[in-house]
Amino acid sequence: MGYPSVDRRRLLAAAALGREAGVPGPAPGDGDPVRAVTGELRDVSPHLVVVETPDGREERLVITPSATAWNGGDTTPADLPAGARVIIRALHEGKVVDRIWAGITRITGTILSVEGRADLSVELACGPHRGRRTITVPRHAAGRLQVRHPRLEPGYLLDAIGVRRDGGCLALLPATSQPPYPARAVPSAPPAYAGTQQRVSGTVTWSDAFDEGERGLAYPMMERSDAGCPEAEVSCAGLPYLAMGSLVQVHNQCAGRSANVPIVACGCVAGRFCDRCVECGTSPRGRVAELSPSTFVELGGELVKGCFNAQIGLG
Repeated sequence: MGYPSVDRRRLLAAAALGREAGVPGPAPGDGDPVRAVTGELRDVSPHLVVVETPDGREERLVITPSATAWNGGDTTPADLPAGARVIIRALHEGKVVDRIWAGITRITGTILSVEGRADLSVELACGPHRGRRTITVPRHAAGRLQVRHPRLEPGYLLDAIGVRRDGGCLALLPATSQPPYPARAVPSAPPAYAGTQQRVSGTVTWSDAFDEGERGLAYPMMERSDAGCPEAEVSCAGLPYLAMGSLVQVHNQCAGRSANVPIVACGCVAGRFCDRCVECGTSPRGRVAELSPSTFVELGGELVKGCFNAQIGLG
């Protein structure tokens, strides 16, 4: 017999703990709602974009002169190629394009090998749930990446923003400063945490390891038996243990947006980064959650920047 679904597990946990089951989704009163639209770009003009969503629907969104786009660098929406996989931030009842990211990907994991002198070929271990990945660091991007990731050598962590090209992946921008320790030497959590904190502050990031258009998060501090992951239960952020399916209230302190987001995956890779986000002030150390791209965008995150300062608590 398989495990119950994420939604079913949330209801069972609420019943066992004698509390009401929260409702996934954005908090009311956060201003103009943000909607993330994902899929394949079918057509684009200076005034209209047509996207085929993962479930086969066609979305038609208005493009205003203020709309912007990214496809390995800043560009205009009308210059994006048909067939590209896109994530769109849409405003005004989700019908007006504000920002489009085309082919964007995030490369997060432990370096296994580095080969080459001009363009570098880097093999990564991306955790037991995500397997291995080989990416290219183009010569023109290597200097910028190595300013914040000086140790491109086996055993150290890499976190970069990139773009998909011709069936491969190019790493173009550092998503964070590289931790100075090897991946298996994560600093211990502060001893002050004793299970009494109602909310924990830290860094929230995103990953493209979720299903396209999925809303949810990966969480580091889950029991290994529950997560089915021998590398879980690692974090320097002093997080409480939570179960698969639990609702986490995520508050973006930079954009002032909040949402209840279900735990749908193990965040063992995110838990190895004891870094800070500096989007609006400096967050405490540690990644407290890793969001799906759609959830990250709908909470006001900017995919190219890669993180926002956050507080999390039970939803």
